[in-house]
Amino acid sequence: MIHGVRGAPDIGPPDSKRLWQRLERGARELLERYDYAEIRTPVFERTELFVRGIGEGTDIVEKEMYTFQDKGGESLTLRPEGTAPAVRWYLEQGRFEPGSLVKVYYIGPMFRHERPQAGRFRQFHQIGAEAIGVAAPEVDAEVIQILADLFGALGLRDVALHLNTIGDAVCRPVIRERFAAYMRERKDELCADCHVRLEKNPLRIMDCKNPRCQAAVAGAPKAAESLCEPCRAHFGRVRELLDLLGVPYALNDRLVRGLDYYTRTTFEFTAAGLGAQNAIAGGGRYDGLIETLGGAPTPGIGFAIGMERVVLCLKALEPKAEAVRDGVYVANADAAGALRAPLVARDLRRAGSRTAMNLEGRSLKGQLRQANGDGFRYCVILGEREVQGGQATVRDLESGEQVGVPLAELCAWIAGRAGGAAGR
Repeated sequence: MIHGVRGAPDIGPPDSKRLWQRLERGARELLERYDYAEIRTPVFERTELFVRGIGEGTDIVEKEMYTFQDKGGESLTLRPEGTAPAVRWYLEQGRFEPGSLVKVYYIGPMFRHERPQAGRFRQFHQIGAEAIGVAAPEVDAEVIQILADLFGALGLRDVALHLNTIGDAVCRPVIRERFAAYMRERKDELCADCHVRLEKNPLRIMDCKNPRCQAAVAGAPKAAESLCEPCRAHFGRVRELLDLLGVPYALNDRLVRGLDYYTRTTFEFTAAGLGAQNAIAGGGRYDGLIETLGGAPTPGIGFAIGMERVVLCLKALEPKAEAVRDGVYVANADAAGALRAPLVARDLRRAGSRTAMNLEGRSLKGQLRQANGDGFRYCVILGEREVQGGQATVRDLESGEQVGVPLAELCAWIAGRAGGAAGR
């Protein structure tokens, strides 16, 4: 037997339907209500895209990317995140007017060579969104509101929004140098990785989970103390809008995010009960990224949702009682019933019901056992008597009630139960 790859788990029923599809469906519906359109980029890109976009001094580029040479000798990388590919797509379109807002979203797998742990895998999945072309703080607030709306609609509890600003091309060099000078005086307190970060990208030290490094960072100068006036005004307006929209947040002056392209607004949503890896979504503004990748200066902001971690939250919310039943199983009692069953199943499916039928040659008792075990709500029983009388026997597998329903009215009868929810 050939086993799956470590850190790349399979996703199958019942979780694939009950949790994953629920999350994907909810995100798609919400994002499209906010006028975002879906894009689907390849799972691999030229390595240069991520080196230039994410930054050479990041852990992702230096340690975690899956990079390989194709048969033509070109260096390719499995995408470790979704923003750089989305921006590459934006640039290649070459059709967007300066100052116009382009809003897109994507859903798919990402790849990083990390130590597998709960909610964190080498192949993982993200739902991401990007709003490109407008620098207004109103865009920042709307992007954050989307996440707040989604987590609220999913019923997630104990979710907290952390908010920060890290300056722009004008004031960020000052922020970086003040922080680096402070950390150089405490270099002996840092781990080996942070010694490297101190030289290449000092602000990344704030991401380090080593307790000694966290303690060393505690008294460092805050970004807010060195903001230029435009950045200060931008962040103030973002906060004002979030207050207006009723989106609660906590200021976190150590939130810098793990990628080099972020500027100004950064944010992260965390969920209680996930342990140390408790971030379920995050993002920020990246006004310099498009220029870095060869385009004209163009602002942008986006987010990414860690689907595995949100699924863990959804699973924790599930009641321990038996899952809600849905759908219809079409059972046959004899040869006449077996001949009619495919037609009945076809009509039920066309009417929108999840429907299965006896394809394994089971006895009627075995079919009823299968229908019950597979979580169907109704079992439609067909035999010679039912076929000749034009009436199906329908058993409610939740209540045990059994009634006769005319075959011509069966689809409408099923759809009408509980507002049609029973058949979906």
